Amino acid sequence: MNTPYSFARQRHKPAFATKAQPRFDVASFVHVGARDYQQDAVVTNFPKGDDIGVAVLADGMGGHLGGEVASNAALSVAFAEMKLQLVHVRAGHMSIPQALGVAVDRANYAIAEHVHAHPRLAGMGTTLVICVIAGSQLYWASVGDSPLYLFRDGTMTRLNEDHSMGPQIDAMVQSGIINAADAADHPQRNQLLSAVCGGDLTHLDCPDSSFALTSGDVLLLASDGIQTLSDEKIGHLLRKKHRTDSDQIVDALMQAVLDEGEETQDNVSIIATKLIRDDPIALPTAPNPAPPVATAATSPTAEGNDTDVEQASDLLNKALLL
Repeated sequence: MNTPYSFARQRHKPAFATKAQPRFDVASFVHVGARDYQQDAVVTNFPKGDDIGVAVLADGMGGHLGGEVASNAALSVAFAEMKLQLVHVRAGHMSIPQALGVAVDRANYAIAEHVHAHPRLAGMGTTLVICVIAGSQLYWASVGDSPLYLFRDGTMTRLNEDHSMGPQIDAMVQSGIINAADAADHPQRNQLLSAVCGGDLTHLDCPDSSFALTSGDVLLLASDGIQTLSDEKIGHLLRKKHRTDSDQIVDALMQAVLDEGEETQDNVSIIATKLIRDDPIALPTAPNPAPPVATAATSPTAEGNDTDVEQASDLLNKALLL
């Protein structure tokens, strides 16, 4: 018997179920070293399906409690502020370097407020590195001496500035003022020239333009505890492991640090990020003039900022003071 209509059963996968190759392979590892307490803090956020990822690392100083509070407070505020400001970046209200500047200043402001509320913590501070990868473009803001390394084509290079006495002491070696052995053990070598401690930021490394990444690049963000290994040893290990996943890279690096058996080994934190896809993404151009950047003396604001967004960030800062 014929029917006026015939139906064919077909199964269609919705477009949103299509599997896409992820952009990033990210892993992190923290170790207390030979210390009794952990003053390093890390956070990574590279959601599968998103073209923008964020990594933040802080290495605290100022005694047991002070260093731990400083690193966690600065990291929490900087990460939260960066995620909030990325909403405005995607809307074209600001650029990523502008957003990074706001995040650093907001973290510095939070430290100032915390010290004001808890005077016994005066003198605490932290290094801070915030990395943002948008498609294949890397942006960062850093204060202090925590290194950001790039491994590409068998060569490892440091991308961010070292805000410690180390580079100046090395320059003295080049000038013949002191010898290399004395420079390596110089008591002021690790003295910081700048840190996030609630005062004026004398040094901030935040390039106005992005750094182009290519597929296969490995980014290494670490606390200075990794420098128990020489740059040559780190580079040698990356040459052996760069084709493995990020988990194996951080495992191998951490094991190498611990194998050195340093009796005074500092806390060690490592974030490894491998770029899997390097196809670009388009972001709106931020208007001029740029939104104002906050300072430690003023609460951060930005043109076009949502009141709810500002209130959420303010609540986070208040929570850190409890």
